Amino acid sequence: MVSVNKLVFRKKADFLLFLIPVLAAVFLFILSAIQSRQEMQRPHLEIMTGNRVYGVYDLDRDQTIRIGETNTCEIREGAVRMTEAACPDQICVHSAAIDRKGGSIVCLPNHIVLRITEADLSEREVDSIAE
Repeated sequence: MVSVNKLVFRKKADFLLFLIPVLAAVFLFILSAIQSRQEMQRPHLEIMTGNRVYGVYDLDRDQTIRIGETNTCEIREGAVRMTEAACPDQICVHSAAIDRKGGSIVCLPNHIVLRITEADLSEREVDSIAE
């Protein structure tokens, strides 16, 4: 005959055998969700021309980007700088580089803005335009 104490212990052991894998699965799911959210919120370079997004670029990939027929910028080792501009004052070319910490470079004559954003805005519409 099985005593009541052994029966209670067996039910607790069965419950723990079920509970531990379930808790581990929930923990792994939460960890995965956090990592994917952080991946989506990595800093990117957003280039605006006029009132539209020209493009969104990864700061981890070194590249040179031609912006229309007037400007060129480059991403090197996570820093962004304007390398060429068809404007008389060249303020944007002489501006300091921007990086993951944030910042922006503006070329007013050509209506170009380079800025660091934390979300991938490649599919986001412009909310409003001030004139």
